Amino acid sequence: MDEVRLKAALADMISPQLAEELVSDFVKLRQDCATGTLERASPGKFVEVFVQVLQFLGHGQYEDKPNVDDYLSKKADHEGSVPEGLRICGARLARAIYALRNKRSIAHKNAIDPNRFDLALAHQGASWIMAELLRNASAISMHEAGALIELIQAPVGTLVEEIDGRRIVHADTSVKGEILILLHSHFPERASQSAILSAMSARSSGSVRNRLGEMRIAKLIHGDSKVGYRLTQSGYQAALAEIRLLIS
Repeated sequence: MDEVRLKAALADMISPQLAEELVSDFVKLRQDCATGTLERASPGKFVEVFVQVLQFLGHGQYEDKPNVDDYLSKKADHEGSVPEGLRICGARLARAIYALRNKRSIAHKNAIDPNRFDLALAHQGASWIMAELLRNASAISMHEAGALIELIQAPVGTLVEEIDGRRIVHADTSVKGEILILLHSHFPERASQSAILSAMSARSSGSVRNRLGEMRIAKLIHGDSKVGYRLTQSGYQAALAEIRLLIS
């Protein structure tokens, strides 16, 4: 997830500070969903910042501590200068996320745990809101907006954990399979060779490099050691097949 590009794309539209906070909270929510961990406040904080975004778009200023539910249920619809997709659909999605956060105890695990499903729904709602913001951002090209929307809508992997910026694949699989799963977690972005080697430090670096070369020849991946690697469409399908095999 390229936070720098996302923040830059939204900064002119919603202010640099709100862009910083919204993107950071979205990335935390995405990471929670990917790893099955709960950062407690990230869904609620994302919604709170989104309320501030709506206030800023409507009036050029926002409250430091908005009454989130009151605003979303009573005021958002009347923000006539805010694009309809954001003030109607976005506000309703945000209220649903906030209800899950407050009413379904998203921060607490139970014997039969609904939180994973709630978190997945919260993430999908937040992804839609981010995509709608990017669709309305006028300071970036249509091509860049489309690329960023594709990035935030990319599926969240369930077999990869990120710790201190390093991704770890939790799977009993081959070197090739591990590379596929790892690159799937980055898709559609590239992963540098150094990031791949770091993530697979338990493997022989020579074996990893050999598999990368073979996969490039087989057109499962595109790139090289200088620019990094990303999955091709064939590689993406191979990664999905590997993942299905492991979680079936």
